[in-house]
Amino acid sequence: MKKLIQQIRLHYRMILVVFVAGLLSGWLLFRFSKSGMDRGNQMINAEVHDHEAEEETIWTCSMHPQIKQDQPGQCPICAMDLVPLKSLSMEAGEIDPNAVQMTAAAIKLAEIETATVSRDQPVGTLYLQGKIQPDERRDAELTARFGGRIEELYVNFTGQRVKQGEPLATIYSPQLVAAQRELQEAARFKDSRPALYDAARTRLKLWDLTDQQISSMEEKEEPDQYVEILAPISGTIIQRHVARGDYVQEGSPLFRVTDLSKVWIMLDAYESDLPWISIGDEVEMNVAAVPGRSYSGQVSFIDPFIHPETRVARVRIEIANTGDLLKPEMLVNGVVRSRIAGNDEALMIPASAILWTGKRSVVYVKVPGTEIPAFLHREVLLGPRAGSFYVVEEGLEEGQEIAVNGVFKIDAAAQLEGKTSMMNPSGGAEPPAHDHSLHTAFRVGGNCGMCKDRIEEAALSLTGVLSASWEIETGILHLDVAEDLPVERIHRAVAAVGHDTELEQAPDPVYESLPECCLYERFTYQ
Repeated sequence: MKKLIQQIRLHYRMILVVFVAGLLSGWLLFRFSKSGMDRGNQMINAEVHDHEAEEETIWTCSMHPQIKQDQPGQCPICAMDLVPLKSLSMEAGEIDPNAVQMTAAAIKLAEIETATVSRDQPVGTLYLQGKIQPDERRDAELTARFGGRIEELYVNFTGQRVKQGEPLATIYSPQLVAAQRELQEAARFKDSRPALYDAARTRLKLWDLTDQQISSMEEKEEPDQYVEILAPISGTIIQRHVARGDYVQEGSPLFRVTDLSKVWIMLDAYESDLPWISIGDEVEMNVAAVPGRSYSGQVSFIDPFIHPETRVARVRIEIANTGDLLKPEMLVNGVVRSRIAGNDEALMIPASAILWTGKRSVVYVKVPGTEIPAFLHREVLLGPRAGSFYVVEEGLEEGQEIAVNGVFKIDAAAQLEGKTSMMNPSGGAEPPAHDHSLHTAFRVGGNCGMCKDRIEEAALSLTGVLSASWEIETGILHLDVAEDLPVERIHRAVAAVGHDTELEQAPDPVYESLPECCLYERFTYQ
């Protein structure tokens, strides 16, 4: 121990230097270590900040905006790649907030196609149906000019052909016998009393006797007991009102004769067809009873009124009945191709571009100049239909680009986002269901445009039905109704006008009173 103390005393200076050096080294090492920890913390904080920024990005599906995730992936509904929500709204400040934005991939998947609104000449092709009718101007009703008894009848059946001047029957009439005697007496004094003679001849002429018949009576010494009734025109007997031995009075109908060398073709035109039809339009026609032959003619007359029951106006075409092939009441199919009157050119859009709500017509216009395609809801006022196109009266301008295919998918996306859409015309942040209305649909029996008007009017007559649209192709009636309206009432209202529904059967008398074109195949109920 003494030896150790002596050694320390001898080398204390060296020990002191080593101790100081150790303290200095420790201080420097601690400082460098702290600096490194600060830099490490900064790097960690940067990574955490980047991670937090990444977590703030919301990923969604362009076809199903209700899908929202905090990381990229695929839509669980359609398997499309999710896109950042910010990328769909980066132009939100530059376009209408109600515009529906869709990526190129979403547009391709939805099969959306667009077309440019342009002006063109509306040409309508109408397919009309009708019947052959006799020409009313070629009818002759033969009535008794004097009372008597039918002695002989040369016309034995309806449909018999006769020629003008051919005898139809013989009649015995006391009045005619007396008139003949007066003529024969007046003929003896015709030089001295010509007025009496002319009056006797005129009386017989007013009874539809020909000059030849009157002259023959005048030359005879005794009056004829039986006088022939002659056909006034050549044609076909379509009605025979008397039989042999019948007594007739003055004014009694005897025969009705019509000339069928020319006939009328009466086609039925609905109200929506009338703007396309004008006097002089060419009509191509074919008759099922005369296969392989077509007829053509011009519109000569259009009814000035709509029939209150069938809701149609009749369009008349006059044609020659060569060979008597055309018979009254034969069915005719006609095709009219014409331009709408007073409209040289008009804005035209395809029918596939239009969404119908019953009262409103909706299209989607592509917003120009956007990096991401966007479509905006637009209500339009439509004119008449021209084939597969409609005339646009208001709502669009020439050169605008509209969606013509996949329109319903665009509208569905707008509804999911709570934007202005077909079923939500007011738009807003809330989805359409918040307007306290419900959408429902069911099948209704019917055939034609008249059925469509009748069904929709019956549904809209109920308080609480906001819109009604019946599809002719599918027979489905789409409705927007108030939440407190029982759907059974709509079924009953539609059935009451003659159309079966999935729940209600129309009364038989009402169904049977429908126009012939509306007699659909009735539903079968279990």
